[in-house]
Amino acid sequence: MSASRISGTTDELGPDEPERDGSDGSDLLAALLDGMDAALCAFDADGVVTHWNREAERILGWTADEAVGRRGFAGWAVRSADAEEVEARLMSAMHAPGRQVHEFALLTKDGGRVLVRTQSAAVRGPDGKPAGVYCAFSEVHAQIDLERSIALSEALFEDASWGVVLVDADLRPAVVNAHAARALGTGRTTVLGRPLGELLAQGVEELESALTHVLAEGAPPAPAEIWVSVRTPEGERRRCWRSGFLRLASPLAEEPVPLGVGWLFQDVTEAKRGEQEASLLRFRAQQLHRAARAAAECEDPAEAATVHLDFALAGFADHALIDRVAGVVPPDAEHAGPVRLVRIAATPSGAPGPSRIAGQAGLPVRYDTGHPALQCVERAGSVRAGAGAVPAEEARAWALERQWPADAVHALCAVLRSRGRTLGVVTFLRTAGRGAFERSDAVYAEDVAVRIAAALDLAAATGRS
Repeated sequence: MSASRISGTTDELGPDEPERDGSDGSDLLAALLDGMDAALCAFDADGVVTHWNREAERILGWTADEAVGRRGFAGWAVRSADAEEVEARLMSAMHAPGRQVHEFALLTKDGGRVLVRTQSAAVRGPDGKPAGVYCAFSEVHAQIDLERSIALSEALFEDASWGVVLVDADLRPAVVNAHAARALGTGRTTVLGRPLGELLAQGVEELESALTHVLAEGAPPAPAEIWVSVRTPEGERRRCWRSGFLRLASPLAEEPVPLGVGWLFQDVTEAKRGEQEASLLRFRAQQLHRAARAAAECEDPAEAATVHLDFALAGFADHALIDRVAGVVPPDAEHAGPVRLVRIAATPSGAPGPSRIAGQAGLPVRYDTGHPALQCVERAGSVRAGAGAVPAEEARAWALERQWPADAVHALCAVLRSRGRTLGVVTFLRTAGRGAFERSDAVYAEDVAVRIAAALDLAAATGRS
């Protein structure tokens, strides 16, 4: 169906180009008009409809054959009472600069009413004088939806309180909002086109895997929590980002063509750390409770001490040792001379199993001066130590020199105190697969040490040690 039935009028309102065979110009113009997404009609200087495209037909139901050639909208596309006002507003664009925007109701072929928003502007003839008016219109709700979509996009990339990143099909940031740029520790333009590996020190493999999955399969059903390390001028920062992903496809293509991924994220690091700490505290409290109940069933207090040690080891350390001060333990005020420690219990260094009681011979452990266990006794407080970032052979030598299992790289010594006296030291050891001991770990170790010390003191009082 042609968008115009009057080729002469089409020539007058269209581009001032010479025709090759008398019909190519009007056919091309009709094809262009019919392919537009917006409804379009045009009027000559007398207000006669000269053009009517397919989108106008879809919205109002009137075909080009029924619309082209009519004078104005009166009696068919507009109520008679409104026709004069509508025509005046439309035709006023012929003598006004630029485009004019109006909203009014049009009638459909079946008698319904449609509220439309129009943009109208003058059409100039070859002599530069106004020759008519063209009018593009769309349903108001469709226009509002478009404006809302544009407004939403602009708000997301300017004022959103969470990070928004558009990632292209090569997994490189194409658009980044201000919040995301701050989270990545860089500027909005600096990050564009750079590989994610240049921005993140850790977690980039997991993030790229998620983006690739979204490109291939679509958006996941729920947000994902991804731990990353962000490179910043101040160093690496460990963060947890709760991320949502959307696959972006071109609305102009017949087949879905992936343009990339919309990645929205929010920093939940503090909340996750709080959850982890609360979960860890609950677990440790349960272990202390279970250990106390199990130790209460032990007839031998020394065995009760090893029960506390075994329960404390779960999820906390890889090895544990109990060293007791050799000889009779005097009150602190009377304590003098060098401290000697005797190994009375240790976890097996090979296959996992319960702690073994030792030290029946009463031989002191060969601890050198300045050993963490000796420092712990002297200070009557916890001591942390570590091999540091050294090669494996040096770390092995560090552990063996201190009479610890060869794979130990982190140590925490907690003093055993009971009835105002220092009874010994409990040492927890971690291998390279775990992180170093922190202050919260020392607090837990001290809780365990109080229970072990009470059991050892009872063993000494009953003559079982």
